[in-house]
Amino acid sequence: MTKERQKPEFILGGNTATGTLPGDKDLTHWKCGKCAFTFTAAAPPQECPECSEKCDFKNITCYTPDCGGSGNIDSRL
Repeated sequence: MTKERQKPEFILGGNTATGTLPGDKDLTHWKCGKCAFTFTAAAPPQECPECSEKCDFKNITCYTPDCGGSGNIDSRL
């Protein structure tokens, strides 16, 4: 019997040169309020994947054309 793999709850993106990763199209960019780690996910997790703390996560997704539009990180945040 084979064990079925579960899909990850979030994608560990971290910081990239472009701010996006393949598959980020419908995901939100989140930033940890304690360690500033950035990642993409549909919703923020209970704990930061980097510092393992229960943190406040800030939505840093760009929603306007002046920062590249949806799918990009708003560097002003």
